[in-house]
Amino acid sequence: MRIIRFLDDKNREHYGLESQDKTAEILQGDLYEGLSPSGATASIAKLLAPVDPVNIYCIGLNYREHAAESGMEEPKLPIVFAKPTSALCHPGDPIRLPACQQDEEVDYECELAAVIGKPVRDVAVEDALDCVLGYTCANDVSARKWQLNAGGGQWIRGKGFDTFCPLGPVLVTADEVADPQDLGIKTILNGQTMQDHTTGDMIFSVAEIISFLSQDTTLLPGTVILTGTPQGVGFARKPPVWLKPGDEVTIELEGIGQLNNSVVAP
Repeated sequence: MRIIRFLDDKNREHYGLESQDKTAEILQGDLYEGLSPSGATASIAKLLAPVDPVNIYCIGLNYREHAAESGMEEPKLPIVFAKPTSALCHPGDPIRLPACQQDEEVDYECELAAVIGKPVRDVAVEDALDCVLGYTCANDVSARKWQLNAGGGQWIRGKGFDTFCPLGPVLVTADEVADPQDLGIKTILNGQTMQDHTTGDMIFSVAEIISFLSQDTTLLPGTVILTGTPQGVGFARKPPVWLKPGDEVTIELEGIGQLNNSVVAP
């Protein structure tokens, strides 16, 4: 199933089936207990991120070629950080450059996001994907100087400004994704492809990440996990490429869709 979350023309929130026009069939039930088609339709006034996260975990330096372009050794264990839920940015909404940024520093990162569908703790790698409700596109927007130099050694500040977690536009249920380690992944900036790789280059698979995060820790339904970005990020380019007002950023994942956001000044 390909699930969207949206507001209708009366500002009522619904889950629905993905549609190519301005209407969608409403899904009834609960996202985590089960949704089914209702037969009723509603107009789509605004697309929302397909899930309202309860927590946002992120994995850094999780693609081999990205580690190489960063001049860093591949990690022995997943590098974990978090974004506040207030960083959520809906499809089509603008990424707002922070007023406190230190010169030009804001970067894009295309990522596969996994959404947990049931409470899970201490899950084995071989069972971890059974806990996934579905997958969507994410952009791990990053203020690099804040991330690396101004956050006291912690990444959450440079990764957690408002609008720094675009998510969506569709949640593709796990049964429709045969192998999350075999998906093309791209960033397109102003029509130019900047990142173009495959999730098969992950150092730690989606299943390994979920198993690791669940050690002595309950992952709740609605937990969103960003699984890392491939090579081609802006800071590693010569000269660097930073996001600027007026830019249009598209995150594309094979079989999942495209997430589009513009960039605006503070």
